[in-house]
Amino acid sequence: MSKPATGEQDVEELGYEQARDDLVEVVRRLEAGGLSLDESLRLWERGEALAKTCERLLAGARERIDQALSVTEEDVAEV
Repeated sequence: MSKPATGEQDVEELGYEQARDDLVEVVRRLEAGGLSLDESLRLWERGEALAKTCERLLAGARERIDQALSVTEEDVAEV
């Protein structure tokens, strides 16, 4: 993955909410148009990386929820 442009935080360092908000902004800018091809491609690539980060973070949250639920179910089964 390429380094972020000045003022952009590395995608891997973002939390879910920030990555989601940044992704929304990328989509807004792409939809608005008027960008050079290079800028459009750079934004597209950042958007892809942001989407992957959101998916990874959501998968991690789902795993934590599943683990918590399984512990709760085990506690109920022992009673």
